[in-house]
Amino acid sequence: MQTLADLRCSVVDHLVPTDQGFVSVRQWQPQNHSRAAGVPIILLHDSLGCIDLWRDLPERIALAIGRKVIAYDRIGFGRSSRLNERPPANFVTLDATGELATVLDALGIAEFVVVGHSVGGGMALAAGAVFGARCRAVITISAQSFLEDLTRAGIRKAAEDFADPQLKARLEKYHGPRTDWVLDAWIGSWLSPAFDDWCLDAEIGRITSPVLTIHGALDEYGSPAQPQRIARTARVPVSALLLPDAGHFPHRSHETQTLKAIIGFLAQVL
Repeated sequence: MQTLADLRCSVVDHLVPTDQGFVSVRQWQPQNHSRAAGVPIILLHDSLGCIDLWRDLPERIALAIGRKVIAYDRIGFGRSSRLNERPPANFVTLDATGELATVLDALGIAEFVVVGHSVGGGMALAAGAVFGARCRAVITISAQSFLEDLTRAGIRKAAEDFADPQLKARLEKYHGPRTDWVLDAWIGSWLSPAFDDWCLDAEIGRITSPVLTIHGALDEYGSPAQPQRIARTARVPVSALLLPDAGHFPHRSHETQTLKAIIGFLAQVL
């Protein structure tokens, strides 16, 4: 019987062309595992995120479940091509038919599981609606599916914090000259009147695959009403993990619990 110690991941980087430029993609491929060629796990990052900010979570998932894990930098982020204009107001749902669809086609992926953090969680929900049975399961971490006063209050506080050059410099480590655009794509978009009535109820109602929501009760950008609304709106089974002492990054602060929940959920649905 194989153990985690017997497994290793090979890591491969790609540049996938789109009509807006290149998308930087990374794959973690577990070696010497019978399920390594099965349904892959796709990771969708948050509003300030990128491949590198997933840290060791992709490799840990890949080794724990023996399946390929794939993450990509959305256009404008990380190592992907730069953008000059703020994303359109429907960018959360647009990713499913845009960059995600392009990456899936480029890598020849038919079926997949999608895992998204924060706004990436919203994108994961939209992907579940768009791809139907191709999307075998949806996992959200700290997802927003509707706009709360708490969400905007947290973003306003973050805008003040990033006026500190030292904090901004930490973000520049990952986004370089894209950093000002990345901050505006988050802060400017979510504080815009165009987002006043934003929600994903329609998309959640079209999901046909099982859903797992992971959320911190102390999340500064979304209350427990976020996963509760997902569960109430969905027409499919929704499993939930609410961590009472976690904030917006439970996959960092409570990595073991988060990973255990993901592994257990995928063991059931796959």
